[in-house]
Amino acid sequence: MTVLASGSKGNATVIAAGETRLLIDAGLSCRELLRRMAAAGEDAESLDAILITHEHVDHVAGLAVLARRLRIPVFLTEPTHRAWARALTPKTTMSYAKWLELRQQEKAGEEGAVLTMEAVAEEEGVDEPVVKADPTALPAVEYFRAGHRFCIGEIDIDPFTIPHDAADPCGFVFHARTESIRMAIATDLGYIPPNVKQALRDVDVLLLESNHDLEMLKDGPYPWSVKQRVLSRVGHLSNAAAAEFLERDYDGGAHTIVLGHLSEQNNLPELARLAAEQAIAGRMSLLGNRLLLACQETPLEPICL
Repeated sequence: MTVLASGSKGNATVIAAGETRLLIDAGLSCRELLRRMAAAGEDAESLDAILITHEHVDHVAGLAVLARRLRIPVFLTEPTHRAWARALTPKTTMSYAKWLELRQQEKAGEEGAVLTMEAVAEEEGVDEPVVKADPTALPAVEYFRAGHRFCIGEIDIDPFTIPHDAADPCGFVFHARTESIRMAIATDLGYIPPNVKQALRDVDVLLLESNHDLEMLKDGPYPWSVKQRVLSRVGHLSNAAAAEFLERDYDGGAHTIVLGHLSEQNNLPELARLAAEQAIAGRMSLLGNRLLLACQETPLEPICL
């Protein structure tokens, strides 16, 4: 696992096993993703696919450009694909007068009841209509469903539903069959329901959200409506909530725990680390429960097992 970026400005992680390499989320620009992969020693040309957790911009900002450049498929759920495409599709409006004109033409059975692009262009005084490239075009799209395992190359993938304010958000557990290693990603979730607790058992590396300190968020600069969203059950996981999971429900078997998606406004790395360390207590050692913090600006060193 190589965490290229984690935070509200962009998220991306490389998962690799054998000859298979996957990019999980593409929340930075294509250029920045390529730069960070090179800095982390990852060859972008060797990527086999991009997997998307959900459609929020900090997870898809560079998706289309990167996928087209590398000519690789994108795996996501159908609702996520639809929501992403809607967000990128230019909004069109029609005046009441124009709508009324079209209705009258339809009733009269006249030719040209549907305005063509050429007619609109002529009406607006444009010599030739400008046809823009489709911003949602992808080389290939593959749908998966939460709760249904699929595989890419040498990696089995178990997507699971997470509680977040997106169309169909998912976390992932990756299983390298030939090496019997499991890695999981669970960020952007308001709380940890039973299905997520079950999914995160028996993993060797866990990337877990520790987004905010409750007091910093409450006293911070965000508008109250944004604070309510973050604190809701479809918002983001606090340091305290992450620590509660690590203390009560985590099975203690991971080699490495990575705390991710830390808020730059409402958290401090020291606070996130302290809460997690206190929760793990005596289980930390050189061989197990090593604790790392992912950041926004620079990639982590690759975690190799």
